[in-house]
Amino acid sequence: MQGAPDIEPQLSRAAMKLRRKKLDGLPWDHTGRHPGNPFFWKIIQLIVGIGLSYIFRRSHYEKIPEFEGGRVISSIHLNGLVDPATLVHTQDRRIISMGRHDLMTMPLIGWFSRRMGSQPVIRKSEIENGVSDEEYARKINHRTLLTMTNCIASGHNAMVMPEGKSHQDSRLHRFKTGPMRFALNAASIAQHRGLPHPALQPVGLHYRCHHWFRTDVFVEFQEPIPVHAPDVPGAPERLSSGIWEEPPSDQVHNLRDRLFSSLSEVTPDAPDWETYRAWHLIGHIKSNASNSQLQSFREEVLAAREVRGAVYGRQNTEDLLSPATEAAGILHDYQLDGRALNGLKIDSRTDWPSALLGFFLMILLSPIALPSTGIQAFFAWYLGDRTDEGLDARTTYHFLAGMFSPVLFWPPLAIATALLIHTPSMFTIVIAISIVILIHISNLAFLFGYDCWSDFSTSRRRSKLASSEQGKRLEELISEVNSNLNLL
Repeated sequence: MQGAPDIEPQLSRAAMKLRRKKLDGLPWDHTGRHPGNPFFWKIIQLIVGIGLSYIFRRSHYEKIPEFEGGRVISSIHLNGLVDPATLVHTQDRRIISMGRHDLMTMPLIGWFSRRMGSQPVIRKSEIENGVSDEEYARKINHRTLLTMTNCIASGHNAMVMPEGKSHQDSRLHRFKTGPMRFALNAASIAQHRGLPHPALQPVGLHYRCHHWFRTDVFVEFQEPIPVHAPDVPGAPERLSSGIWEEPPSDQVHNLRDRLFSSLSEVTPDAPDWETYRAWHLIGHIKSNASNSQLQSFREEVLAAREVRGAVYGRQNTEDLLSPATEAAGILHDYQLDGRALNGLKIDSRTDWPSALLGFFLMILLSPIALPSTGIQAFFAWYLGDRTDEGLDARTTYHFLAGMFSPVLFWPPLAIATALLIHTPSMFTIVIAISIVILIHISNLAFLFGYDCWSDFSTSRRRSKLASSEQGKRLEELISEVNSNLNLL
């Protein structure tokens, strides 16, 4: 973890509000039972899936590795609530999570968080800013840690962002030790009860551009890191009785460093986003030069990683990286990337068929899509661009609009429409359910039309770039990168 940034988060208005009464009343359990509602977990998975289908255009989720014991699911944290939602979508069993205290107590989001069994954390920055005193923070945090510990020991998965905050950097920030501490204590309890030992589960979480609507996502899994019980006499008994026990610090730090190393492999791990975009572009140019164009975002991520591995620590790659960085910057200014290339030239074709299809679908389906979800989407866009939570929260608002629409807006709209069509009866319920399904299908078709229109807009930007002086410079740079691929 040497050199990893260690920056405390900027506190939002919500994080500055400590609702003690609600925090004290949150469900928790130190027996190993999950504090959330099992039926509600199924509902959460359904509506999370709907929300993600709206904000992501293309998704590739690898299968989570099989492991008998409980797992601590960990990833980089770039995209607010979208990150944990995406991880929820990949799970093979119920999870328990911990997060910022206000996410458990605020309206609507808090209601869902509590029924998921999520546990609150009062962070160091909140203590330092007077949001909470140390004694109360210790009480809440130890209660959370014990709940997480016992759940993991019993075989549940936990989801934790070890950086302790969402950020905008292209590399991991320094890890908090909480996940490692409760993982080690979970191993102690599991061993004491004759249960399988837990593991840390590193997850590679990749977005084409995390704050864009309809971006692409790729989720991959590293091999689980087994966690074995520390040799501390009496620790399992004390933990089981509700007394928090700090595990040996050397084992905590060793486990933290192993997780950091494993996660670094499946994150951008670049000095800055400009460099990471250059790696992606080099991957495209290399593939195009060999007549094997990259076909998916997953392939792009893996190609960029291969470039990263080839250039890291080498001193003779400036002739390759410098023109690639400049070229990637030109593309980025036009909201383009390596997919804009046809071979080693800019693809200057205008995609008129996509324009016509997209316009037709959006006009055709707008009478259903706009009243059912469009109003929420507008407010999500408005609030996302004005939040004090940072850029990483922008897509969170888009996601929440898609996630909450099926449970808060579609049923009343469907019931009202069904009553206009048919007099109240059992058949009215069938009509209402059919309308809800129709809304979802219509929204997906509308978004397909939106994607087609976006493809047309992208082709227009490519064409504009190709006919500009920047376009000429770009093709010169691409040729230079291609001639220096031997430096890899």
